[in-house]
Amino acid sequence: MAKAVWNGQVIAESDTTEIVEGNVYFPENSLKREFFRPSSTTSTCPWKGQARYLSLYIDGQDNPDAAWYYPDPKPAARKIKGFVAFWRGVEVEK
Repeated sequence: MAKAVWNGQVIAESDTTEIVEGNVYFPENSLKREFFRPSSTTSTCPWKGQARYLSLYIDGQDNPDAAWYYPDPKPAARKIKGFVAFWRGVEVEK
């Protein structure tokens, strides 16, 4: 079971993950949605497509753009459609 932890809280947990470029992607339905806020940030990867971001908010602390996902990935990255990855201090345990 993989889990993602930030600020002392488990924010995602799943037996089903995908690893791409060293990042562990969790299924969207494994996220504890009460900790996530939408973000207007986007970025583009040449082979994955356009990424969208989510921010974390736990116990009065904000972690902007700490999670990302590809809502419509390019064909080479289709296995991560519906999956979310983390950075910016989020600890992922496999």
